[in-house]
Amino acid sequence: MPENLKSRVRNYWESEPCGTGGDITGNFVEGTPGWYQRIEEHRYNVEPFIHSVAQFTRHRGKKILEVGVGAGTDHLQWARAGAECYGVDLTDAAIRTTADHLRHHNLSSHLTRMDAEALPFDNDSFDLVYSWGVIHHTENPEKIIDEIRRVLRPEGVFIGMMYSRHSLVAVRLWIAHALLKGRPFRSLREVVWNHMESLGTKAYTIDELKNMFRAFRHFQAVPILTTYDVVGWPRWLTRFFPEEWGWFISIQAEK
Repeated sequence: MPENLKSRVRNYWESEPCGTGGDITGNFVEGTPGWYQRIEEHRYNVEPFIHSVAQFTRHRGKKILEVGVGAGTDHLQWARAGAECYGVDLTDAAIRTTADHLRHHNLSSHLTRMDAEALPFDNDSFDLVYSWGVIHHTENPEKIIDEIRRVLRPEGVFIGMMYSRHSLVAVRLWIAHALLKGRPFRSLREVVWNHMESLGTKAYTIDELKNMFRAFRHFQAVPILTTYDVVGWPRWLTRFFPEEWGWFISIQAEK
């Protein structure tokens, strides 16, 4: 990633680790148990499917690496489940927040602030690598995927999520930033890059993801219709929306 873009991405998430905004935490004082509890409750209220995808409790005793720990909410679930936890993130804010989050529960992890495009771990180090909504924020996601495969043990598993370009969220962005701005020629790829979270965000088709994970023995991708897709639509109508229109694509790949 060009250094100026990488710096902009890092600065964006340094200012506010994912899921810690005031619209979520309300009047709770930052860093207090109530603040962390509110973050956790909100995450699993809006993304309850994380538990069924990650299946945290099935990996007790396993050595796991999370790429992009954010506020440490999922990392806490891995630690609670009895996994041997390692975590990396591009930002100091995420590392501090995650370490503090775990300390509130008398848990710990090996946490490092670093760029996941070059992981500081030996080959075949982990039973499982997890990354929920992170890889699409880097300029070179293929490098991270190659690194993930390298550090996984034979038959090790990657579990994660990446954004879907052919989704209601992406179409809503296109309407707001292309159609209504008199620039209908702008692509879904372009509006996601420029108008979703940090600059440079990407979204993919399942075929594109399958190609990115082609070095893995087994690959599975499942679209998930999310709260972010159905917001603003009549509830009775959203019951007819297919999962294929969802903003999230959950991924499982075996080395």
